[in-house]
This record gives sequence, C-alpha cells and structure tokens, in this order.
Amino acid sequence: MKNKVKYADLKDIDEKMYNWSIGLLRSVINRLKVNVKLHTNQRALNGDIFLCNHFSRFETLIPQFLIYEETGAYCCAIASGEFFTENNILAKYLNNMGVIPHDHPHLFSNLAQQIFQGRKVIIFPEGGMIKDHRVFDKHGNYSIYSRIAGERRKQHTGAAVLAQGIEAFKATIRNAYSNKDYVQLNQWQKELKLDSLDQLLTTAIKPTLIVPTNITFYPIRSSENFLLKGVELFADGLTKRQTEELLVEGSILLKDTDMDVRMGNPIDPYDVWHWWNHYVLSLVSSEFKSIDDVFSLYSSPKNWKQKLLGHYFRKNAKATRNQYMQDIYANLTINLSHLASTLIMYCMQCGQRQINKHCFYKTLYLAIKLLQKNKNVNLHRSLLNPDEYNDLIEGKSKRFIHFICLAESSELISSDHVSYHFLSKLCEEFDFDSIRMENLIAVYNNEAEPIDEVLDAVIEAYRQCTQVTDKQLADLSLNDEIMSLTWDKTLFSRSQYDDINKKETANESAEPFLLKPKIVTGKGVLLIHGLLASPAELRQYAEKLANQNYTVLGIRLKGHGTSPYDLRERTYEEWYESVERGIKIMRAYCDTIAVIGFSTGGSLALKLAAENSDKIIAVVAVAVPMKYVDKYFSLIPLLHGSNQLVNWASPIPIEGVVSFIENDPEHKTINYKNVPVKSLFELRRLTSNLNSLFPKITIPALLIYGDEDPVVHAESADIIMDNLGSNIKELIWIHSDQHGLLLKNIGGIWNSINQFLQKLEK
Repeated sequence: MKNKVKYADLKDIDEKMYNWSIGLLRSVINRLKVNVKLHTNQRALNGDIFLCNHFSRFETLIPQFLIYEETGAYCCAIASGEFFTENNILAKYLNNMGVIPHDHPHLFSNLAQQIFQGRKVIIFPEGGMIKDHRVFDKHGNYSIYSRIAGERRKQHTGAAVLAQGIEAFKATIRNAYSNKDYVQLNQWQKELKLDSLDQLLTTAIKPTLIVPTNITFYPIRSSENFLLKGVELFADGLTKRQTEELLVEGSILLKDTDMDVRMGNPIDPYDVWHWWNHYVLSLVSSEFKSIDDVFSLYSSPKNWKQKLLGHYFRKNAKATRNQYMQDIYANLTINLSHLASTLIMYCMQCGQRQINKHCFYKTLYLAIKLLQKNKNVNLHRSLLNPDEYNDLIEGKSKRFIHFICLAESSELISSDHVSYHFLSKLCEEFDFDSIRMENLIAVYNNEAEPIDEVLDAVIEAYRQCTQVTDKQLADLSLNDEIMSLTWDKTLFSRSQYDDINKKETANESAEPFLLKPKIVTGKGVLLIHGLLASPAELRQYAEKLANQNYTVLGIRLKGHGTSPYDLRERTYEEWYESVERGIKIMRAYCDTIAVIGFSTGGSLALKLAAENSDKIIAVVAVAVPMKYVDKYFSLIPLLHGSNQLVNWASPIPIEGVVSFIENDPEHKTINYKNVPVKSLFELRRLTSNLNSLFPKITIPALLIYGDEDPVVHAESADIIMDNLGSNIKELIWIHSDQHGLLLKNIGGIWNSINQFLQKLEK
C-alpha cells in the first residue's frame, strides 16, 4: 500500500525542465572528450520503444538526448525504485523528466500512455550494467550476470510485454471503432490525454515498433583520471566498485573516446504472433476497458480466455525478447581491439600461448579486409578509413600500439623481439567489478562474441596468414588506396565545403590505377601526378607504357581528386607516404621499377630516388619546380604565416587572410581550380628538403623541362643537374609554352622517356 501512495502522483513531463536539461547535456557533451556518433535512419527514429545495452552510467542519458536532437520527441525512461523512496529534489526532478520507478504498480500503463501521446520510451533490457560484456552462458544461450541476484539470468522481457500490451489495446480501440462505440472511444481519448478521436485512431493504426540499439565505446580505458583523484580528496575511502567505475567511466568521459550509438531495424512485436493469438485476442479485446486491464492479464486474468491470452503474451514476449537482444548485440560497432582480442582468445582456446608478431599484424589486416566485404557487420570508421590501419601490417598502427600497451601494462601479454606471449591472467576469473580494470581483452572478446562473422573472419585470416602472397597483399593495398579516395571524397563533400567545391570543374576519375601488360616482363613504372591534379593526368601515358609491356601504377597523392579543402589539410610528408605505398605495391609485381613524376610529382620522385635507391633503377622528373616564373610564389611563406597568425589570434576558427588562390588550370577536368595557400607552402617545404637530397641520388636520372614553361623557371633545371650525384644523368629541353608536358605528350616527351629507359635495359 505504501508504494501505491508513494507513486500515485506521477506527473507529466515538464517540457521547460526537459528542454533546459537537454541544453545542459548538450553543453556538457561538447566539453567532454567523448565523441558521440549516431547511426540511424528515419524508420528507426519513427520507432516507439528504444532498447539499449548497458555498459556505463553515462550512456543512460545519451539516447534521450540523441532522439530529442533528431526528432524533437520527448522520452520517458525507467529507473530503480530506490531513487523514489523519498520525496526529495532528485525524485521530483526524475518525475518531471518522465522517469518512472521500475516497481510502480502502473508502470506499463504509464509508459503506454506516453507512447500514445507520441513520446518515446527508453529501456535497458539487461537491467544493470554489464561490465564484462558477457552475454552468453557456457551453453551459448543469452544470459547475463545480475549483481542483485548474484547469479546469471535472462535479459528482461519488459519491453516486449509493453509493446504487446500496447498492440493489444490498439486492437481493442480498432474493435471499438468498428463497433462504433464512441462512448468508450471518447473515454479513452480523455484518459490518454489526447486532443481528439482522430489522434487516438491514428495512433491505434500505427504499429508499436521496438528499436534495438547498441552503444559501443572505443577505446575502453582503465587508467587513472583526475575525477578519481578529486573524489579521493574529499572521501575517506572508495569501495572497489566506486573506484572501478570512476577509473573506467571517468576515462570514457575525460579522454578521447568514440561512443557509437547504432539503431537497428525496428521490430514489430506482431511478427511472432500466430493466427490463433489474434483469434484469442479478438475474443478478449471487448473485455478491456483500460490499458491496465490489458497488463493485468499477466497477474490476474479474469477468465479462461484472458488466462490463455496471457499465456500467449508471455510466450511471445520471450520470442520477441530473444529477437531484440540478438539484434542489439549484432549492432555492435566492431573495432581493432575486438579483432585483436578475438584472435588472442582464439589462440588461447587452441592451446597456443604465443604468436609471431608479423603473423599477428598480417592476420588483423586480413581480417579487416575480409570484414569490409561483409555488409552484415558494422565496422568502426577506423576500419573503413585506410589511413587508420594501412601501417598495421608493419605493427605501426597507433590504435594497435595503444591496445598492446594496455594489454602489457595489465600483464595480460608480454613480448620479445619476435613474438607476443599470452599470459595466464587472460584465463583467470575476475570479480564483476574488477574485470574492466584487470582484463579488457576478455571484455572486448565477450562484446564481439555474439557476432559469429567476427570470429569466422579472424580464423580465416589466421589461416590465410601463411599462404597469402605478396601480390595478393599488393592488390589489397591498392584497394585501400581506392577506399581512401572514397573516404576522403565523402568527408570533404559536406555542405560546409560548398563555397569552394561548387567552383570546381574537375570531373575525371581520380582513382589510382594498376595496368598490367599482356606479356609480363617484370618491368614496372610508378607514375606520380602533379599538384592539384590526380592519376587521371597520366592515364593516357600509362596505357602507352602498358602496351610496351610495363606494369604501370598511377598513384594518388593524398588530398588530390577530392576537394581543395582536403588538399589544404595535407602535408608534403603525406604526399610522400602515398608514393612510398605506391612503390611497395609495385615491388610485389616487378623486378625492376622506374619512377616518373610530373612537376610536384617529379619532386617526390627525386626524393624517392634519394631515399630508396635500392628499390628503383631510374628516375624521370618532368618540370620539377625549384624556382618559379611568377615572383608571387616568393611571398607564399609570408602569406601562410599570416594565415596561421590570424587563426591563432582569433577566438573562433576562421579561414585566415587568404586560404585559397583562384587558378586557371590548363586541364579543367583534372585540376583543382582553387589552390590552397597551405599547399603552396608545403611545396616550398618539399623543395627546400630536396636541396640536401640531390647528392644522394646515384641512380640514372632524366630531367625534362619546357623552354617557355609559364610556371617553372628554367633555372630549376640547372639547380638540379649541378647537384645530382648520378653518374648517368640527362637533361632534355622541349619547346613548349605549356606546363603540362606529360599529359599531352608535347614534343614527343613520351618517346624521349622510352629511349632513356630502353638504354638502361641494354
């Protein structure tokens, strides 16, 4: 009786307080290090009951916030009844925010009323936090550890019960409408606080949809944070549970962490109903006079028909529960730590206590490439953007290094020069409140376990590890280069970049390409395009070379073929890394490789020749800029410095004095029309770097210049020729008043290069 009195005065949502709270939460999120990203669609947002897995306290606030931001709809939620034991400020606040105690005698009817009013309901069907992410029992069935019960139990069916009850009541409304029982309909309209009968009937026609939602944190850390230190100053002592939560969840909030909230396909609870369920409901629905009558089927049915329907409700609720829990876990956002943890635990289960480092790197890389083909697995953006993982196969990935450092500091693995060793702690059982601090590998593995495709991909990649050829890896690397273009193009196609992008005229494909000859000779050419262009600039020449039995790779320099805004973000070191990846791909196919670069690509080719002379046999550099015809270029460092100074001094991000200079390109379908000042500055940096490298170039070198080049000063040729360390070096002048010599084969430049390469082959 005490509970009924205590909970009798539930209030409606205080919209003013709700809006204020959303604003406060928005401000807090913007100041925290956690990066919240919502993955959803309109169909999911039209759902009614949103179900989320539960790993930290902070995430209980996020779904309401995201749904409100996307739809403007208010959300109700369920909280432990302990928060409502006293009529204090917290209880009143929660009440005004639409939070209902879990043990309220009219819990379901109150939530149903909110849904009829167009609001959403947030439920965490696991109940408490699942710190170990262990959602399978030893037999592979869904179950979780309950701190309250002290044992494993099934996830709750409450959401399914709520949805079924609402659907049953909607059927009752539709039945009353068919029977023209307007007295009853008007009564329900008033009880549900709806504006009209039309609103009541419209809601009754709409299916009650359950939206399974997964919240994934990456990375999970357990290092000390100042939140813990601050609390310790004012507390005599913290319990193990309090310390663990401050360490792990404080690190989630205060250090760079991705929080991916992924909403799956909505579930209609009617999907698990059979025709006889509907038949029994039709017999009983006329007996329901209120929503409470529907939900009383579970506890106090009035006759055999209601008892039978209640039996079906319970059975169907379990089926729906199984479906939405499976979907919640399947919507996990898979990251590199999941793959590494899955591989480690798989090896342990196979009795393998160590793994060769190179095999580990290669297996993870191959698993990523396999999973990229699987549309049923949701990959974290770091596994879709090759920039994030393309150095993984060499063990240099920052995310992988972070994972290994965490595993070693937790004494889960150790390493020597050759191998990683798996320590016995990996298999130890840990208390529910300590596993996140002691064994995050087990936590990551548990989280990924419901997705069979992850383990399958890891096992297959491990099998392939010793069999994959260099050419196969090269093909995967080329695929990464193409994916990188798509990623960058998508990123810099957002509306915020329209001011420059809409002025651009380049429309030819910027994809890197690999052309293989009909007759394989082992000879290869790496082509490097110029500033503002793309591989399309050299495609025709590449086809000519392929017809001469060369394997040809046209590599794309980062920042090109996408948007001038993308190029503005890149350094010349990133351009050079593109070239290095290109030569690595070529080495898998060719015994001998020549590098040919145009303009800025020629500068990069010369740098490659100086630093990788053991990998290439010759370098051809066309129209390399050391000095410029336009004296304005000498002011670029000053202009770039002014931009930086303005950005530094401004309290808000601005574009500086002049961020872009409009260009009239010779080849409008290939080149950017707008030149980032930052990129010209990077070109100057590259030129300065080259001066010290020329003497280190000892392989045969060919320089080609146009005698009336409108961009590059003729003295550039003398600067390079006088300093090259090559014993074999040639300089060819072509009569031309255009800069783009290589694209148009001006002056028979293609033939001149062919003659140079053929002399070397004799």
